[in-house]
Amino acid sequence: MSTFNVPKREEVSENNQAIFDNLEKAVGFVPNLYATYAHSENALGNYLTLANAKTSLKAKEKEVINLAVSEVNNCTYCLSAHTAIGKMNGFTDDQILELRAGYASFDNKLDALARLSKNITENRGAASEAVVDNFLNAGWTKENLIDTIVVVGDKTISNYLHRTTNVPIDFPVAQPLQSVEV
Repeated sequence: MSTFNVPKREEVSENNQAIFDNLEKAVGFVPNLYATYAHSENALGNYLTLANAKTSLKAKEKEVINLAVSEVNNCTYCLSAHTAIGKMNGFTDDQILELRAGYASFDNKLDALARLSKNITENRGAASEAVVDNFLNAGWTKENLIDTIVVVGDKTISNYLHRTTNVPIDFPVAQPLQSVEV
């Protein structure tokens, strides 16, 4: 598969240039995957609106979902980005490996979230009843369930974008998941 070009600021619309400027201020650079969204006049803004929308989930909880989903979807770009973000949210290297594998031995509630996220992704939305019951029995709410599905969808969009475009990874590259007991 050929690699898509990563558009530079001067190659995108005025609207996307403004978003690039905001990303530059917020994160210090424009991640290649975000820049790739700017091939479309509307996709970058729409995606960032979805990704930054209000949710019942905390940032750390969203990272649990992002890591589990990106592993199932085999997206090295998102695994690399969310490994870095996961560390910024307080996860250790070992915890990140567990989350990528779809579980969290270190936290019962996060374990239910990771298992649900992996199950939803593997089963293309048809989560097993036992996994959903486990999630709700771990103290999550139906609101959290709906918000989890939205984050799974959000992350799947980026996973698919990278898997299709193969733009260069501009984060420390996450290594393939070694066998971690589930």
